[in-house]
Amino acid sequence: MNPKVSVIIPAYNTEAYLAKAIESVLEQTLTDIEVIIVDDASSDKTVEVAKSFTDPRLKVIVNQQNLGAAAARNRALRAAQGEWIAVLDSDDWYAPERLSKLVSLANEKNADMIADDLYLINDGETSPWSTLIQESEESIDKIFQIDIVYFVETDVYGQPGLHLGISKPLFKREFLVKHGIEYDDAIRMGQDFWIDMKCLIKGARFFLEPKPYYFYRSRPGSLVHKSQLSRLNQYLNASNSFMQQEVVKKNPALMRALSYNNSVYKKHIAYLQVVEPLKEGKWLKALTEMGKNPYFFYDFISRLNNIIERRIQYYIMGNKSVFDISYNIHRERKTSN
Repeated sequence: MNPKVSVIIPAYNTEAYLAKAIESVLEQTLTDIEVIIVDDASSDKTVEVAKSFTDPRLKVIVNQQNLGAAAARNRALRAAQGEWIAVLDSDDWYAPERLSKLVSLANEKNADMIADDLYLINDGETSPWSTLIQESEESIDKIFQIDIVYFVETDVYGQPGLHLGISKPLFKREFLVKHGIEYDDAIRMGQDFWIDMKCLIKGARFFLEPKPYYFYRSRPGSLVHKSQLSRLNQYLNASNSFMQQEVVKKNPALMRALSYNNSVYKKHIAYLQVVEPLKEGKWLKALTEMGKNPYFFYDFISRLNNIIERRIQYYIMGNKSVFDISYNIHRERKTSN
């Protein structure tokens, strides 16, 4: 008999965090589960940590070469047998009742996807400093259904909003299989937003439970520290691909929301095409990009206060989370008021 939930955990060089993630799943009040860990060719002791657990519900798959989080998740998806698919990043963890609560609510609402609020916690700290919903300033006090336009409009890169793209929904596996939905291997960072979009475009019933049961850890070395330019180009390509679909073209509100997101991506890309060569000492390339982007200096000045604030926080105050998603959600909300 298939398990109720398959929990998939992609892991890469997270030997210091993985045990806590695994323990939080094995200690769930819902015991009818399987846990599938895919190690993405780690160079540390991540595999050893994973294989140190003897619980028969746990399976470890090892990639011989690094394929990226999306490909690792897809490998786990193909191996999963559960009625529901739950995703857990290897440096995060669940509250003990998370799966029981969300599966029960999903069945009650006849959901295809269900997410909860996220506790936001900085690496090395014992208590969350906030939650995703609190930082969004959205007034959400009961479970409600998320439509695709709202999902896009409230998750604009670098701007205040709900940012459900970083939430970790449970997915009904039957829905994913029926529509052939997997993660996009070409997107190495921020894959969650785009698989949610694939589901919503296919008509998934997506509900949000405003209580937090997921602990989202901000830490140095996580994927949010990687090249923003590469990430944004991937997002822009994915967005353009969605906008070519007939079902999207027939939804004017969705087209407007995606077009606005694209304009934001392009603005940040134009800025980063100057900044990243400057950081690497490639002055000629930076000057060339400045010539292509006459608004660079205006954009730079508008960002200057935030740039200075982050440097002070990082180098003087020792706040190593200033470049993480959770910090920037908070910072963008403050500076928009």
